[in-house]
Amino acid sequence: MLDVETQLAIIRRGVEQIVPEEELRQKLERSLRIGQPLRVKYGIDPTGIDVHLGHTVPLRKLRQFQELGHQAVLIIGNYTALVGDPSGRDQARARLTPEQVERNARDYLSQISKVIDLSRTEVVHNGDWFSRFSFLDVLNLASKMTVQRLLERDDFTKRLKAGTPIYLHECLYPLMQGYDSVAVRSDVELGGSEQLFSLLVARDLQRDAGQEPQVAITLPILRGLDGVRRMGKSLGNYIGVGESPFDQFAKTMRIPDELMPEWFTLLTDRSSEEIARLTDPQRTHPKLAKMQLARDIVSFFHGPDAAEQAACEWERQLSQRQDPSEIPEVHLSYQDIPEGKMNVCRLLTRLGLTASNSEARRLIQQGGVTIGPERTRISDPNLELVLQDGLILRIGNNRKIVRIRWRA
Repeated sequence: MLDVETQLAIIRRGVEQIVPEEELRQKLERSLRIGQPLRVKYGIDPTGIDVHLGHTVPLRKLRQFQELGHQAVLIIGNYTALVGDPSGRDQARARLTPEQVERNARDYLSQISKVIDLSRTEVVHNGDWFSRFSFLDVLNLASKMTVQRLLERDDFTKRLKAGTPIYLHECLYPLMQGYDSVAVRSDVELGGSEQLFSLLVARDLQRDAGQEPQVAITLPILRGLDGVRRMGKSLGNYIGVGESPFDQFAKTMRIPDELMPEWFTLLTDRSSEEIARLTDPQRTHPKLAKMQLARDIVSFFHGPDAAEQAACEWERQLSQRQDPSEIPEVHLSYQDIPEGKMNVCRLLTRLGLTASNSEARRLIQQGGVTIGPERTRISDPNLELVLQDGLILRIGNNRKIVRIRWRA
């Protein structure tokens, strides 16, 4: 293992708080002295099926602990997901069924394996212990926290003042997350900045159980592609870890310039000196810096060769305004469309480029639809388009593209 100061320098990078940091130092010193790795816990609730870059911020920190020689403990929160984490929420989460949670959890580990080494990770489900709880066990756990302490949470306080309902099951979430730490005897827990309350609840429960309390390490919430709101699938501002190299690259190139220091720090292993140079417009052009960021992100998930190919394809498509090398095709014929022509709004929806005729009309009115090799812009939503073999239709700069294969 590396010496304590070197480990602390690596651990501190990109974190928001270490509570309390002196206890972390003591744990690291003891770990080095007796040769016993720290147990570093991170929990993820399978409330959706896509792991995105926002989720990878604490996962990358967990990976750093692995590389320092410590034991990663990953908790799949199949029972906490049934409650829903109220942290940072201004209303209750929609309840999930056990079947939905189980479905969502199936693909999580394969996605997470792109970030951490699962062969060296202790993976557990918190249903392993909560499914055995009796009602008396629930009452005993609930007795460990007062309502006054619970209302110290900013999210609950805001909802109380706003008259927004706070449901009783939500109050159990921090106790459940805290009990997870007791169950796995964690030395350190990682979480987002909004989870500090739950991470500290775990310290109280561990003391009550006769364990040494864990150290809480919080990490910033990654802002999404819009540069304002937290990354999230529901907001449409996310990059999934399972997306193709080109999609990851192209989406990264859309972020605001001012977001680059944050993304370089939280999503790459580059030094602070390198990040300062890359994000200084006097030393590096913002486009070149962003392309390097995109390469770093794609390389992490798909390898350097895929990153270079994605960069070349992005330059070809967007900078040189060329179509992708491979274009999805849709086969149509007179049997499908006897007239051999169709209203352009209906056609865009038929081809899957838009969700509805009204969306197609809006995009056409905004100048976002082009056809043919010359990229002729469609301006009339009432246009009857004659269907020809090989005709290409596009939404935006190749954001969505289809080639028609027409059979007479």
